[in-house]
Amino acid sequence: MVRHGTSLGIVETKFFAFAHPPHELELEGGSRLGPITLAYETYGKLNARRSNAILILHALTGDAHAAGFHEGDRDPGWWDNMIGPGKAFDTDEYFVICSNVLGGCKGSTGPSSVNPKTGRPYGLDFPLITIKDTVNAQRHLIDHLRIDKVLAVAGGSMGGMQVLQWVVTYPERVASAIPIASTASHSPQQIAFNEVGRQAIMADPNWNDGDYYGKDLPEKGLSVARMLGHITYMSDESMGSKFGRRLRDDKQPFKFAADFQVEGYLQYRGNNFIKRFDPNTYLYITKAIDYFDLSNGKGLAAALAGIKARFLLIAFKSDWLYPPYQSQEIARACKRAGVDATYCELNSNYGHDAFLVEVDEQTHLVTHFLQKATKDLAAAHD
Repeated sequence: MVRHGTSLGIVETKFFAFAHPPHELELEGGSRLGPITLAYETYGKLNARRSNAILILHALTGDAHAAGFHEGDRDPGWWDNMIGPGKAFDTDEYFVICSNVLGGCKGSTGPSSVNPKTGRPYGLDFPLITIKDTVNAQRHLIDHLRIDKVLAVAGGSMGGMQVLQWVVTYPERVASAIPIASTASHSPQQIAFNEVGRQAIMADPNWNDGDYYGKDLPEKGLSVARMLGHITYMSDESMGSKFGRRLRDDKQPFKFAADFQVEGYLQYRGNNFIKRFDPNTYLYITKAIDYFDLSNGKGLAAALAGIKARFLLIAFKSDWLYPPYQSQEIARACKRAGVDATYCELNSNYGHDAFLVEVDEQTHLVTHFLQKATKDLAAAHD
């Protein structure tokens, strides 16, 4: 395989179809869904014992393309700085898997997919989904790859929620867990931010109750939702150093245009987002993470009781979307439940986005953690 520097070079997205009627996937809300397609990518090679697999779980607007390049692309996958030869998730050592979530819009079955019963996109006929539903779908993919137990599940933000759900739902299938900048349940403020984003989409007249496929997209609403979200991904310090109060060079006479550099940046982010993401997917997935509650009404320590997986929890001091106290709560619950957990809080001024850009310290932590997990799993086999 040709490599771009230390990158994996050209990679391809694969597709796994399952849950064909009458064996549809039973969802947490009681509905049944099928057939289902999951888009996924793999990097590295599975060893003879099939014991070196790592499942990477993406955040809200991510997808299966975590590393390497697609043919013709200028930019690599969303976590290319962490996945590849000699990187934190070293593909010379590990078999790395990344799956697009259920409800997604980048190859996995979601609201923009064709409903086989009608021959038209699902739209709002798509059933409500949860993080647990997504994890159950991923379990079918892991079964398809003939992997009994993954060495690790890892991910940031919504990916961290999936990590937590994996160890609770399938404790015997996971040797170690790396939730980064995440939470066991959303706070009222986190739910509130998501609701404003959803209302922005639904207020766009082109949304048309979710039936906009083949018509004008609710671009304005989705763009505003993305702009709001992106504000929460950065910190006050990072926005100050990146933009300050600087005006744009092409500033126009006062007409409520994007005069400040930060305004132009947010508009750029919003306009780019509408080219690659489905508005209904944004609605469904933000609702899924709002409903996520690992404790399930019985307490976090009780939910984690009996889990054998080793934890590495990483948080960032300047992250105000998923502040460190939420990772600390998980770490304390692990200790009460007798689960081996290490908590690391890293200095960074990047805010929530730090899990995507703070490579060196994360690499050091993850590398040593995975080495220990590999030794422990090998000892258990022997």
